Amino acid sequence: MAARRILYFTAEDHYLYRSAGGALELEARFSGDDLGITAFREHLRAHRGALFSVLADLAGEDFHEEQIPYVRGSDREAVVQRRLAQRYRDTRLVAALSLGQVVTAERRNERLLLASFTNTQQLAPWLDALEEAGTRLSGVYSVPLLAPALAAKLGVRGGRALIVTANRAGLRQCFVDQGKLRFARLERTVEMVPQALALFVRSETQRLAQYLVTLRALPREGAPVQVLVVAPSGQRAAFEQALVSDARLVFRTVDYPEALQAIRLRQVPEGTQSEALFLHLAARKPPADQFASREDRRRYSVWQLQRGIMAAGVVGLAACTFVGGSRWLEVMQVSEQVAMQRNEARVAAQQYERITSTFPVTQTSTENMKVAVVEFRRIAERSASPEAAFVHLSRVLEQFPQMEVDAVTWRLGRAGEAREPRSADGGSAAKPQAQGDVAVFVEVSGRVNATQRTDYRGITAQVQRFAAALAGSGYAPVRTQLPFDVTSEGTLTGDIGGSESGEAPRFTVVLSRRLP
Repeated sequence: MAARRILYFTAEDHYLYRSAGGALELEARFSGDDLGITAFREHLRAHRGALFSVLADLAGEDFHEEQIPYVRGSDREAVVQRRLAQRYRDTRLVAALSLGQVVTAERRNERLLLASFTNTQQLAPWLDALEEAGTRLSGVYSVPLLAPALAAKLGVRGGRALIVTANRAGLRQCFVDQGKLRFARLERTVEMVPQALALFVRSETQRLAQYLVTLRALPREGAPVQVLVVAPSGQRAAFEQALVSDARLVFRTVDYPEALQAIRLRQVPEGTQSEALFLHLAARKPPADQFASREDRRRYSVWQLQRGIMAAGVVGLAACTFVGGSRWLEVMQVSEQVAMQRNEARVAAQQYERITSTFPVTQTSTENMKVAVVEFRRIAERSASPEAAFVHLSRVLEQFPQMEVDAVTWRLGRAGEAREPRSADGGSAAKPQAQGDVAVFVEVSGRVNATQRTDYRGITAQVQRFAAALAGSGYAPVRTQLPFDVTSEGTLTGDIGGSESGEAPRFTVVLSRRLP
């Protein structure tokens, strides 16, 4: 985090501190007169473009509660600016702190705490010097504006509380209600022993509580108010002895080193009092509300915009780097796969060369050999084989045990023919045909057993069922020859009715299947 410089503004002297990390160091000290302003201008010449904040710890502060209609956006800004202009003549150093909503029977309002300094002219020359030096003013704060943040760091959780600190400017008392500033005052002090300072803290706190009751900021009858006192280093025992709680005020004392540890401030300049707590908070955790105008903070706003653009650029660069890295990994993986594929292709080529080197010497090229082998495999795959027909026939015969097969003829023929002439040796005379016109013919001859030869109807039904069962797996019936003629044109013939013959009736079934 960039180092920030805080000008601690008091009624007498002004101190310039440098905050870096958890350390706070005193850089310069200036008087409150014209000589101090001149020395401040000379000091700023070496810090052009540096980040500055102003922390005012002055007695002349004005706090006024106001209610405005509950509006938002530009309407609220216009109403607030009008109320500030009505309250203060000089609006260069003014602030409007929201205290929450107020719901009434008629409408909903917003409570505001208007705050400013009774004498803003004492701050104007120093702000002009910062503007002329080209520094970046982040804001003008007062110690009371930082009191709620300090109370939260020291363990105050809600409710009403008084924050009392002994600063270089004097005894600072801040009234915080539900984490919001309501009132503050600064009482000048002189050098006191710890017991006298503790008694002074008690008397001033009681006076402030009575004054807040008069302002109706505190109820007359109610729960006791917590008072958080930051005791100087080594004086906690004396403060705890003097600050005795009662029905109105409940005191809790925090040692100064303990408070430094609570806000994570590790190093402070020698002689610095409790103002170091507010200086560190102004540098590291400043509140949103402050007194400087937009014109005074113009360079700081531009610097914030530049940092935002740079942060967006860094985020975009990181995203592009991430995407580019992922793409680079993908490219590396693809390159490895390509190298692996090339290696496999090289090994396959070498293996192919080793295999082809063993081939006999031929009068044709390797490509022609490849074409011949492919064509041979295609012809072999499309050539007919009797094995499938025999398997089909055997499965059907398992369903018809009464059928006794005498002969099975398998042959090739022209598609659509019912019969082909047989060769002299009883086989089929197959002729080469066009692939689309060739069909397989299967002729099954047999006899019917376990049926009386005179039962014409039974024999006919069994042969027809057998032929229908054979018509499957791509086979279609071509012709079925029964043991006798059942047509109306002819006479009943055959040996089926001969009593002197002991043979079973014969049949013939012819099937065909077209080749693809």
